[in-house]
Amino acid sequence: MDEVTRDIQGDIPWCMLFADDVVLVDESRAGVNRKLELWRRTLESKGFRLSRTKTEYMMCDFSASRHEGGDVSLDGQVVAHKDTFWYLGSMLQKDSDIDEDVSHRISAGWLKWRQASSVLCDRRVPQKLKGKFYRTTIRPAMLYGAECWPTKR
Repeated sequence: MDEVTRDIQGDIPWCMLFADDVVLVDESRAGVNRKLELWRRTLESKGFRLSRTKTEYMMCDFSASRHEGGDVSLDGQVVAHKDTFWYLGSMLQKDSDIDEDVSHRISAGWLKWRQASSVLCDRRVPQKLKGKFYRTTIRPAMLYGAECWPTKR
């Protein structure tokens, strides 16, 4: 993998790599287009293909003073623009908010609770075992990624 990613790896966190998930970051659309095209050429030279249907981009405009027109494209095809996307199990939003990620984590916790309710509500299961079960299944589902959330207040 180091051989394939050598050309796009820059200063962290400008390129984030994990298994088959890659995040390319640049300060301009032209820079993202260059990195994306370099990534495509590098993969194809090694016999791999970049999925055009799964490739998407999100623009985080933290400085409202500069707006850059144009699209992000891959080999002449326009890449889908998203306001949110999943990366390693967390929901990232273009406005750097965390509301959707928190909502998803709450839903995941309730889903695990519903799946485990037969054990947690069973009077025959000891209280100590219920506590361990909660700490190992429900709590991690709710708190996954929370250590990276920015504080709002």
